[in-house]
Amino acid sequence: MAGTLLTIEQTLPLLAAAPPRIALSTKRLTPAQLRKRPARDAWSAVEVLAHIRACADVRGDAAIFTIVNKDRPTFRAIDPRAWMLETDYVELDFTISFRAFARQRARLLKLLEALPQKDWSRSATVTGAGAALDRSVLFYAQWLARHERPHLKQLERLASQVRGLRP
Repeated sequence: MAGTLLTIEQTLPLLAAAPPRIALSTKRLTPAQLRKRPARDAWSAVEVLAHIRACADVRGDAAIFTIVNKDRPTFRAIDPRAWMLETDYVELDFTISFRAFARQRARLLKLLEALPQKDWSRSATVTGAGAALDRSVLFYAQWLARHERPHLKQLERLASQVRGLRP
């Protein structure tokens, strides 16, 4: 499903499932375990969440909300990894960061669930990465849903790994 396009009916449940999956996979991990990297080149749970949040910021809040609230906007693409460096997400306590993400996702879902089907095709002109691109609400929602799937699996594996590691 990583490269396939999702329908609205497939996208919404995937977006809704992210916070509960994060909560379940990280349940009962200590703050030290949440910051533990299972390998030198691997991300910690805090870092994975920071990346997911940065993606939600730029693809959800910045892109989707702008497209829904403005008629044919033009905006510059923001690289989620670069945005992550602009935030304090990696320094935040995991629980605080997770709660902020869950609230943000609830706001996005409220917007998307109320959106008439025709408005999922509302779009923007996105610049900054070569030729200008036409990107729709559906494109960004699909992108978030597809992008989060491997990171949610990554968090599940990571939680299993750090539970077995010595502090």
